[in-house]
Amino acid sequence: MLNKRELLLSQRQFSEDETMVPVLTSKKASELPVHEVLCVLQADLHVGLNQEEVSRRRAYHGWNEFDISEEEPLWKKYISQFKDPLILLLLASAVISVLMHQFDDAISITVAIIIVVTVAFVQEYRSEKSLEELGKLVPPECHCLREGNLQHLLARDLVPGDTVCLSVGERVPADLRLVEATDLSVDESSLTGETSPCSKSSVHQLLSNGDITSRSNVAFMGTLVRCGRAKGIVIGTGENSEFGEVFKMMQAEEAPKTPLQKSMDLLGKQLSLYSFGIIGVIMLVGWMQGKRILDMFTIGVSLAVAAIPEGLPIVVTVTLALGVMRMVKKQAIIKKLPIVETLGCCNVICSDKTGTLTKNEMTVTQLFTSDGLHAEVTGVGYNASGEVLLDGDVVHGFSCPSISKIVEVGCVCNDSVIRNHNVLGRPTEGALIALAMKMGLESLQQEYIRLEERPFTSEQKWMSVRCVHRTLQDKPGLFFVKGAYEQVVSLCSSYNSRGSALSLSHQQRELYQQQISYMGSAGLRVLAFASGSQMGNLTFVGLVGIIDPPRSGVKEAVAMLVNSGVAIKMITGDSQETAVSIASRLGLFSKGSQCLSGDEVDRLDLQQLSDIVPRIAVFYRASPRHKLKIVKSLQNIGAVVAMTGDGVNDAVALKAADIGVAMGQTGTDVCKEAADMILVDDDFQTIMSAIEEGKGIYNNIKNFVRFQLSTSIAALTLISLATLMNFPNPLNAMQILWINIIMDGPPAQSLGVEPVDRDVIRQPPRDVRDSIITRSLLVKVLASAFVIVCGTLFVFWRELQDNVITPRDTTMTFTCFVFFDMFNALSSRSQTRMVHELGLCSNRTFCYAVLASIMGQLLVIYFPPLQKVFQTESLSLFDLLFLVTLTSSVCLVSEGIKTVERWRGAQRTPPSDCFHEV
Repeated sequence: MLNKRELLLSQRQFSEDETMVPVLTSKKASELPVHEVLCVLQADLHVGLNQEEVSRRRAYHGWNEFDISEEEPLWKKYISQFKDPLILLLLASAVISVLMHQFDDAISITVAIIIVVTVAFVQEYRSEKSLEELGKLVPPECHCLREGNLQHLLARDLVPGDTVCLSVGERVPADLRLVEATDLSVDESSLTGETSPCSKSSVHQLLSNGDITSRSNVAFMGTLVRCGRAKGIVIGTGENSEFGEVFKMMQAEEAPKTPLQKSMDLLGKQLSLYSFGIIGVIMLVGWMQGKRILDMFTIGVSLAVAAIPEGLPIVVTVTLALGVMRMVKKQAIIKKLPIVETLGCCNVICSDKTGTLTKNEMTVTQLFTSDGLHAEVTGVGYNASGEVLLDGDVVHGFSCPSISKIVEVGCVCNDSVIRNHNVLGRPTEGALIALAMKMGLESLQQEYIRLEERPFTSEQKWMSVRCVHRTLQDKPGLFFVKGAYEQVVSLCSSYNSRGSALSLSHQQRELYQQQISYMGSAGLRVLAFASGSQMGNLTFVGLVGIIDPPRSGVKEAVAMLVNSGVAIKMITGDSQETAVSIASRLGLFSKGSQCLSGDEVDRLDLQQLSDIVPRIAVFYRASPRHKLKIVKSLQNIGAVVAMTGDGVNDAVALKAADIGVAMGQTGTDVCKEAADMILVDDDFQTIMSAIEEGKGIYNNIKNFVRFQLSTSIAALTLISLATLMNFPNPLNAMQILWINIIMDGPPAQSLGVEPVDRDVIRQPPRDVRDSIITRSLLVKVLASAFVIVCGTLFVFWRELQDNVITPRDTTMTFTCFVFFDMFNALSSRSQTRMVHELGLCSNRTFCYAVLASIMGQLLVIYFPPLQKVFQTESLSLFDLLFLVTLTSSVCLVSEGIKTVERWRGAQRTPPSDCFHEV
């Protein structure tokens, strides 16, 4: 073993720093005993590293993160834009123009190519940067021992030799050689593909084969702790970890496209096919009419560039990504882009009660002792302010043994502490410590030595500790138990009556059950307490009623969602009375609603549960394992389900749900890993905000699609009709390319950041199978295109009275089309609301984009160098006024269609939503 250690030490030959600690491979670390690993890494298990040493090691080993592979230089990305077949065809026409000594045309085409390529490059760059930002939203964290203190750090701060503590639900932040492990089980599926969790220990292995699954004393970076706790020494960080290889493979894989992106790709390809067909016909007919082949070729290619909506998928990605960044400001982190689309389809939300619908600020308000005494507790918060009142008299210390016995069990069977009016641990346990503080009994926690513990789990619904008093350490110890009444009372055979243990009769149980119903109907969460020398033969000591008030604004959010056709189901571990009381207060439980217990969920098969689930508003005494069955039963009847969760056992249900929602504050890493969305503030209202934003983003994409399709169709139809009617071409190649820049450029993109309409949340959930191009959208697209084509042809015909085409004719036609485009964009800002209802300046980005486009158009008309490039001439003020008046017609027609749709919608009785009860 010493030879192995010497071999490791001899490998540390660094030119920069001879004393720098090495990175141990997981294979070598697994074969060494703990003390040798500590020696090699110069680590201290009890104190950890100091800040100076951390900085020194980080300077050599770098941050604990993966360097994204060398980015392609910007100039290369820019040059790659010229590989587009249509751009290459345009370049070919520019080269042919040079060979035929038509230098003006060549320069014009080259300038247009540079502008088109630049717009495409900026779009793609924005898309990449937006997606990069999404990856930084959920940085992994860890607990690390440094300078004698356990600190909460970002995982990227770790260096080799750091001491890290792991607990249930956490992600392993780096490769660790385990030095302590208690009942540790780790999910390594992200690394090895093995679905069943692996048991881990700290024992070193004399011989290790090449398979990393055999290294049972090493916890690998990126894996998840399913059970137990552990302490380990960091042996490898970043790319020096086993996960480094996996990351390199992940980098080679492209992220899958969202369904909306795929449908936009398909739409783009279909439009491209139709466009190429029409352009081919235009070129053929033009050639047969005796027009110059080069001119027809250049116009054909320019039209292809303008008419083919290559910007559709890019703008969809940018709009989705920017929408996700906006959601972050509303405390919702979206991990996967497709979820943005799904949010607008969500018609059922299954929500936890504690901390999501309620504040998770627990306060004990009532006590009921096993011998029938009923006490009231005053004061709120995690502090000593307040009193325990029994028949109006203050109870303090041990003045009432029956009450102090409950407080003693609650204080000793407790893992939480209160510091500076904040609870470190479970809020329920914090409320019990605060109760002890009000009675001056908080020191009881230190009077006992804990011998063993059975932690609370959602399945067993109770926690127990076996302790011995410091003055009686030779005794076997006592059990202190707290938890749900049904589970705790099943462990009891007697009850405490004025210090004596009497047999627990059926009559006594009925009394406690009545008291639980009374407390539950007041919205209190009820905990039961017991103690004794033997589990299964305990003495029942009493009940505590804890209030967890509903969050402010949740009732209004619930009403808003229910009215829009989203059903809300509450899932809680509380008793039926407590659950129904809170649900009624929030407007979730009304006349005709039903509730179902976790046990009843177990007894029903999936089909039976699917049959009754639309009528169930509350699931009580439910655990995480019931959530999966509830999700499946809802999906069975076609619902799109959002499910909230925070624990390790919630992960499966979150993954199965259409939208898995993890809690940002109380949620475990396992839970966040499985989720699609994370609520930073754990607030139910944030789910409503996310649904609202999701619907808004989808509407913005529809607005953009409408604008781009109507412009594409109008441009194609205009040139087609002019060619078929044997008119001269109303637009030259340069002008067509300028229209493309407007169509794909700032005005179009600004539609993607239109502020969310506040009424959008009132719209019913969208059918997930609905296409983005609805009948209503198609009517608006065709109507706009028709008006643009008719108006532009009218101007062209009006200017062409002398049958000789001049720069003025094309300038008037060109400017007419561009102004039509601006008014079309204005009307495309919403599919339902009028322009005056939106407000002209509510989307400042749009105002700036349109202003920039108009200024650009005026430069093209009046700036001499650009006049040569675009073959334009100056227009009079009267000309501009005439064009503005004419082109505003497209906006008026579109607003008229919205008015008719609104009137028809009001005449029609709204269809009942089949999932309103789901």
